[in-house]
Amino acid sequence: MKTVSASEAKQGLAAVIEAAGKEPVVIQRQKRDVAVVLSMEEYERLTRLNVAEFQRFCDRVGASAEDSGLSEAKLNELLSDD
Repeated sequence: MKTVSASEAKQGLAAVIEAAGKEPVVIQRQKRDVAVVLSMEEYERLTRLNVAEFQRFCDRVGASAEDSGLSEAKLNELLSDD
């Protein structure tokens, strides 16, 4: 992974964008990582992974609740304002 300073990134934005097409580029300010520039393809891949992982989490929680006897009807009853 390539690392550049914030001032280098500002002065050479075109080069940072070009490099991000090959690998993520970390931008540092005062020797602290503050941002990452990555290709749109990599961003979309990570977004899909996050959505898929969240769905798996929801499925596990739902299965656990169902195994514990929590039905949709019971959940609605618990959440109702009555």
